[in-house]
Amino acid sequence: MTPPRDVALVTGTSSGMGLAAAVGLARAGLTVVATMRDTGRVDALRDAASRAGVDVDVRSLDVTDPESAEAAVQGVLADHGRIDVLVNNAGRGAVATLEQLTDAQLQEQLDVNYLGVARLTRLVLPSMRAAGRGRVVTVTSVGGAVGQPFADAYCASKFAVEGLMQSLAPVAATFGVVVSVVEPGPVASEFVGNVHHADADAPTDDPYAALLGANLRRTAGAFDNAQTSEQAAEVIVEAATTAEPRFRWQTSAQAAGFVGMSLKDLDGAGVLGVTSTWIA
Repeated sequence: MTPPRDVALVTGTSSGMGLAAAVGLARAGLTVVATMRDTGRVDALRDAASRAGVDVDVRSLDVTDPESAEAAVQGVLADHGRIDVLVNNAGRGAVATLEQLTDAQLQEQLDVNYLGVARLTRLVLPSMRAAGRGRVVTVTSVGGAVGQPFADAYCASKFAVEGLMQSLAPVAATFGVVVSVVEPGPVASEFVGNVHHADADAPTDDPYAALLGANLRRTAGAFDNAQTSEQAAEVIVEAATTAEPRFRWQTSAQAAGFVGMSLKDLDGAGVLGVTSTWIA
């Protein structure tokens, strides 16, 4: 008798890394439940799955809505009987320094990038724990290890989710559940277009304008050499399926070098010495 295929629940699959990861996991032989906030944006995913010769089960899920999250997880368990892999991919960015950020904008970043991840992970853990196995893969960012100018809210939410997952990992492991984070660097995707820019609302005498302008020019150059969503998604798929799992994954050599700079920077001088040049 053929054993049932592992079931993967992936968030944020309407575009970018989430779309590519959903298709990649299906190609790897998993049953994929691909979720997105607005299922009216499903065409790109459907087209990519068709070209790859795979099927995906598309469902609505807003990670910031507790009722939506509960309904999605319970629906997958009812229809597929299991969730073996959770890929927390849904995310949003913001470009602004703290003085330019409202409480609502700070909360929005936490709602999507941190609380939404915590909510979905908490919902899948009981069934994984009962099964004695499972994978939770959370797409964070190099911004989860390195704070960056004008990414205050975004990096804060990504630092928070990395702390959550690193704290959870040894506890979950005692029940056979592997917890990992994937840290992309610059990735060419629609994510960049969904970022809120403070300069769009800034007054003409904004004291931060020159600094932000320098930072945006530097960032644009980094994204000129960005890896593709498909390249980054290959690492997500590997983290979700490898026989040799680990906690932290980077999606490129550039990302590994950048994250490594922070992880060995005991007094913080190394990171600040680099990021200060971005706004000069």
